[in-house]
Amino acid sequence: MLPESSGRPLDRALLERMRDTLVHRGPDGAGAYLDRGIALGHRRLSIVDLAHGAQPMASDDGRLQVVYNGEVFNHPSLMKELQGEGRRYHTHCDTETVLRLYERDGHRAPEHMRGMFAFAVWDRGRRELFLCRDRFGVKPLYYVHTADGALYFASEIKALLAAGAVAPALNLNAFPDFLANHAPSAVCT
Repeated sequence: MLPESSGRPLDRALLERMRDTLVHRGPDGAGAYLDRGIALGHRRLSIVDLAHGAQPMASDDGRLQVVYNGEVFNHPSLMKELQGEGRRYHTHCDTETVLRLYERDGHRAPEHMRGMFAFAVWDRGRRELFLCRDRFGVKPLYYVHTADGALYFASEIKALLAAGAVAPALNLNAFPDFLANHAPSAVCT
């Protein structure tokens, strides 16, 4: 996502490069959405509703776009509840349940979801990006906010590396053995 003040154009090739570093996570399909200041990419692993679950998935009016990874365990009961409220489904995917919940509840949608998931919803009308992952962090969601105001996110760090959003570096202080062998000494008397 690029801020309004950025003069940098979105780069479809960059988005596709990021997206396609994750082909092993979703070999069954690829999708992209680009609009003023936002680019969303997705790789699909088809498990449910093989013919109709392409992503990014749009709301009926096109205002919302969602990219999603994971499984909402209570999807069948949520789908039934949402359909009972008059919300029309076009698929049987839990991706659409995430979208319909967000239409109804906005930022509170994840409160109803039980499972392992990470997703992003772009609200074109409000020019707002909502990122979320499950409470236990089972499904990863990495992000970096660059100095020029751009926000990059992905389910694996290597997509952020492919974008050039971060440089690979080893943090030796993160290794307990290194700290134990190189910690400063102190003498107390």
